[in-house]
This record gives sequence, structure tokens and C-alpha cells, in this order.
Amino acid sequence: MQLINIGFGNIVSANRIIAIVSPESAPIKRMVQEAKDNKTAIDATYGRRTRAVIIMDSGHIILSAVQPETVAGRLDSEQNVNKKEG
Repeated sequence: MQLINIGFGNIVSANRIIAIVSPESAPIKRMVQEAKDNKTAIDATYGRRTRAVIIMDSGHIILSAVQPETVAGRLDSEQNVNKKEG
């Protein structure tokens, strides 16, 4: 199981990530609000501005204060490390 740091020591399972998107567009804002209403949103921003929205295969939405490109880079580098070890 691969784990990815999404900021401030918070870690999620890389295998369960469907998408990592920016929170700026109206459809993503609606998706986040619906997740908050349904209690399926996980706020991992520690009170900071949301910069990435991570959509999981379980239907949960994770809010992160780290840029989407940074999270994706961590995911990519973790996969490269595992390929070298395997």
C-alpha cells in the first residue's frame, strides 16, 4: 500500500485516489459543499486556504493546503521509488 503526504503530516492511500483537482471552479466548489453536507469531506488544511481537492474512490473528498501539482509530484516520486525497489 502506497501512502502519500498531503501536508502537515496527513497521509492518504495513493491507491484510492481518483483525482487531484484545484478548488477554484464552480463544479468543484459544489462537490466540496455537497461532501460537507453529507459529512464525507475531510478537511486536512489546518485552517489554511484549500489549494487541492483530492477525490477518493470511497466518495470522500479531502481538502489539502498543498498545491495539486505538489501532491501529484509526491505521488509520482513515490511510484518511481517503488519501481526501483521492486
